[in-house]
Amino acid sequence: MNYKKLLQGALVLGGLTVGGAAMAATPSGAMLGNTCAGCHGTHGNSSGPATPSIAGMASEYFVDSMTAYKNGERPSTIMTRIAKGYSDEEIHAMAKFFAEQKYTPMKQDYDSSLARLGQQLHDRSCEKCHEDGGSASEDGGILAGQPKMYLHWTMEDFLAKTREMPKKMARKMEEVHKAKGDQGMAALVNYYASQGK
Repeated sequence: MNYKKLLQGALVLGGLTVGGAAMAATPSGAMLGNTCAGCHGTHGNSSGPATPSIAGMASEYFVDSMTAYKNGERPSTIMTRIAKGYSDEEIHAMAKFFAEQKYTPMKQDYDSSLARLGQQLHDRSCEKCHEDGGSASEDGGILAGQPKMYLHWTMEDFLAKTREMPKKMARKMEEVHKAKGDQGMAALVNYYASQGK
């Protein structure tokens, strides 16, 4: 009888230990990534006008972005609060998950004449970092096929210096703005929007 109670107690205690350890484990990147779907779309492909797609984003860039939000170094309407809710381990798990997702450029309207000018400006000033027409980048986000509104607001933040640009990018954007002014920025936005094929 005592042996039976001892065995039952050991099983209950073992179950609690295993259950507690399972609950304490970091959720999978897919599970964490699904919490982002409301804004960034299924598997990170946005369908909203102001929220970027994060599917296919380079892991290192995702981690850098989330860390900047978490530390309050990158302005946002809501991401600074959201990022603070994740541990560094969880951010790395999400980064891996989103890097493995297939990026689908958004199909949207654009001004074709501005897009042609934007392509020239991109080829001259942006292609070295945002390769393949803005569809590939290790050091920055994917630009091709991102929502126009998001791209426009991001450019405004960069030019207003409310969001810090890398030095090389700042030089290139100054060149574009000096040569073409606001039309140059609109041209780049329309060019990237035109890549949603």
